[in-house]
Amino acid sequence: MKQLQLDKKVAIIGGGPAGLMAAGKAGQRRLDTTVFEKNNALCKKLLITGKGRCNITNNIDVEGLIDNIPGNGSFLYSSFYTFSNKDIIDFFENNGLKTKVERGGRVFPVSDDANDVASILSNYAKSNNVKVLFGTSLKEIITEKGSVKGLLLNNDKIFNCNSIVLATGGASYPRTGSTGDGYAIAKHLGHTIISPKPSLVPLEIQEEWIRELQGLSLRNVSVTFTDKKGKKLYSDFGEMLFTHFGVSGPVILSGSSHILSCNSKECKLTIDLKPALSEEKLYERVSRDFDLNSRKMFKNALDDLLPQKLIPVIIKLSDILPEKAVNQITREEKRRLTMLLKNLKLTVKGTRPISEAIVTSGGIATDEIDPSTMESKIIKGLYFAGEIIDVDGYTGGFNLTIAFSTGYMAGSNC
Repeated sequence: MKQLQLDKKVAIIGGGPAGLMAAGKAGQRRLDTTVFEKNNALCKKLLITGKGRCNITNNIDVEGLIDNIPGNGSFLYSSFYTFSNKDIIDFFENNGLKTKVERGGRVFPVSDDANDVASILSNYAKSNNVKVLFGTSLKEIITEKGSVKGLLLNNDKIFNCNSIVLATGGASYPRTGSTGDGYAIAKHLGHTIISPKPSLVPLEIQEEWIRELQGLSLRNVSVTFTDKKGKKLYSDFGEMLFTHFGVSGPVILSGSSHILSCNSKECKLTIDLKPALSEEKLYERVSRDFDLNSRKMFKNALDDLLPQKLIPVIIKLSDILPEKAVNQITREEKRRLTMLLKNLKLTVKGTRPISEAIVTSGGIATDEIDPSTMESKIIKGLYFAGEIIDVDGYTGGFNLTIAFSTGYMAGSNC
């Protein structure tokens, strides 16, 4: 067992979930630990996750966690087996936060309040004698002979320390303080930075009619992304949202991380509005609806089939005259309508900017970090945790799992 070093000083840069987990663990080891947070409050980005409800993790098995982290998931094996999603749930439960599991294994606080999660992390650090300095950011890491010696702060003061955990986050949601500061600091020390890109980001759509659907949320739909050659990149089932610029929502955000690897402007998005029905079963359903509404005009016969806001768009795309009597609609037109409902095609124009992304893809190259400790292979005493590392996952609690797990690893070894 590692001997406790009572005189060892640890600096944690960033008071988000990864930083506070690292700080609390270091403090628990009786290390003299200080968190430097440039904001005037902790966990600003955490408070907006999961629409303010905070999806803290996912209850899938560890192999499933890795499968849901397309960005260098294998780097996290050691972290996830050391401090797993089950350990994360136990940590919060043991600290008084009741949790619940929702669709897709997503784990939330019973209170549906991210503030409760932030409070537990803050109390974990403070109860282990961690000091927190607000309004303080890092200018430079001071090293000597390849080892950490201290920090040069934004006020030009020097803070001497033996270990530093860099947990400054990525470059998404900069208004929360996640502005990518850590990249330049790590690069100055010789680390490779994989170019940051938006991940889990809404998509801009080329078709003009998309604006007519702004605010419409669809549940239980299936989406498929394909490249310009028609090769499938990703498919998913769940909820999506139409916006003034295109599409968003869980299945879109997860899909966005797959189209970054190709030219997103050449990708197609196909929506199956009725995935529970085969094409033939849907045709039968449409036929039954039309039989029941045989005296109505086409534009008034789709109320039981589609959300009200979607009906005018589908009518326009179907090339069936809105005023046409339902009993005059041909079999071929019904087939065309059925195909449209199963294959609503959109052209991806691009992603929204990184400032609107939930997480950042890119960051500190993983081959320059020891996965069993989170220590830099270049600078002794320098550790990384959270989104600053080149790892990213889908929606569903996977990115916070990364933050908590790597934070725990860094705090255990710094």
